[in-house]
Amino acid sequence: MMEEKMIREIPKEKFQFVQRGDRIHDEKLQTKAVGYLGDAWNRFRTNKSAVVAFILILVLLLFALIVPVVSHYTITFRDGYYKTALPKADWFKNSGFWDGGKREQQNTAGYLYLNAIGQENGKPAIIKIYDSFVDSTGETFYSLRVDSYSSVGYVYVNLSEAEYKALMQYQDESGIQVCYPLAATQNKHFVRGNDGANFWYKLVDESQGNSGAPKLDENGNYIPNYLTSDDPQKAGYTSLRIAGDGENGVWYTYAQKNQTGYRARVDYDEYFNYLNGFHASFLFGTNQYGQDIFTCLAVGARFSLILAICVATINFILGVIYGSIEGYYGGAVDMVMERVSDILASVPFMVVATLFQLHLAGKVGPVVSLLFAFILTGWVGTASRVRTQFYRFKGQEYVLAARTLGAADRRIIFKHIFPNSLGTIVTGAVMTIPGVIFSESMLSYLHIINLDTSSTVTSIGTMLANGNGYLNTYPHIIMFPAIFIAILEISFNLFGNGLRDALNPSLRGADN
Repeated sequence: MMEEKMIREIPKEKFQFVQRGDRIHDEKLQTKAVGYLGDAWNRFRTNKSAVVAFILILVLLLFALIVPVVSHYTITFRDGYYKTALPKADWFKNSGFWDGGKREQQNTAGYLYLNAIGQENGKPAIIKIYDSFVDSTGETFYSLRVDSYSSVGYVYVNLSEAEYKALMQYQDESGIQVCYPLAATQNKHFVRGNDGANFWYKLVDESQGNSGAPKLDENGNYIPNYLTSDDPQKAGYTSLRIAGDGENGVWYTYAQKNQTGYRARVDYDEYFNYLNGFHASFLFGTNQYGQDIFTCLAVGARFSLILAICVATINFILGVIYGSIEGYYGGAVDMVMERVSDILASVPFMVVATLFQLHLAGKVGPVVSLLFAFILTGWVGTASRVRTQFYRFKGQEYVLAARTLGAADRRIIFKHIFPNSLGTIVTGAVMTIPGVIFSESMLSYLHIINLDTSSTVTSIGTMLANGNGYLNTYPHIIMFPAIFIAILEISFNLFGNGLRDALNPSLRGADN
């Protein structure tokens, strides 16, 4: 009553007609119609975890495609001197992290050898000295951080005359020293003298130093290294680039010549640069064969992804066709086809893969054999999902209406039923990809399939299998492939879940 009284007390001039004389009708929608794919994308991008997973998958895919093209190394690259080299990034140099260094313990001889490398070429093999101690036998041990690249030090190489001259020309033109004095063996070096008529040579025994190692004097300081032959003037050998500090000084040489070529002692870091045009640096380190893990991982990921996508695509096509026929026609057709599916599904994949590798791989190769193993039974799961979805939707009113209007079976299957099943089917197909990668990795890890490591083919599973024996000593060999496959599996699972929700027609418009 109070409200009515208040309304009556409102003056008439406060009221006015709205749309007086105008015809009232529905207004035209101003928003643009959203299609099936547009609506699916709108719902997919609201799932943050799925979007992040999708970005990670793209990054891993680009890594697999781009790295083998731009890398300095190839999968066939091998360097025996840089076997098991540790991961190194140039921007972390001497930081104690990702700088190619490793903490290790050396005795006195090992410490002197590593220390002499840096004194001779100016590239310290010892990054840091932590401490030292004397054991019960009186020997001194050192705890060091050693550069796994510089510690390679010097190596002997055999060169042809043309190769030796080219190397000497490179040194002269670049000003970079590659060849160093030959190291003494048997703890001996030559002293040259002159008796007034003839030069004479005398072997002097050394009480310290190792064969091929830089020599140290009685004060522990570096002195040049010497010719390996007991007689520098013996037939067949010519001393090259002789140097010394006077007629009675030390006689040494940079190379030896025989009838077949030259033998020289080189700083391997500079010799590698001379041969390849860049200094050795491996972002993920190297494996036991001296291969660059960064490049091998990209090539292995590319192989695994291509194999998985091929398997998923073939199984998707076979499964959709088989399951559509089962689910749509039903009855006796479904019963017979389902029994065939049951028989194939009951065969263990491990048995199939093993038998194919034993009896088929020798004829068609391990890769094709593995592809056949995945396809033989892999489509059964997709067919089962498609069959279930067809039984779910084929009785719906819109399907009955299409059949009443005379639509052909093919049109009903692929125009009316299949699109409504697409979300579940596509999600299953996407989830096949990480399943194939994981299965291939498992089979390679167990050595059921063996890719030839000397060829241009490898896989993530092969890398995991090869690195298993070095888990305690060089964990980086297995760590990077393991991280890669872990990120890939998690990303595909999150992406598949997001894709399933986005393609589900029953959720269309629910988040808009």
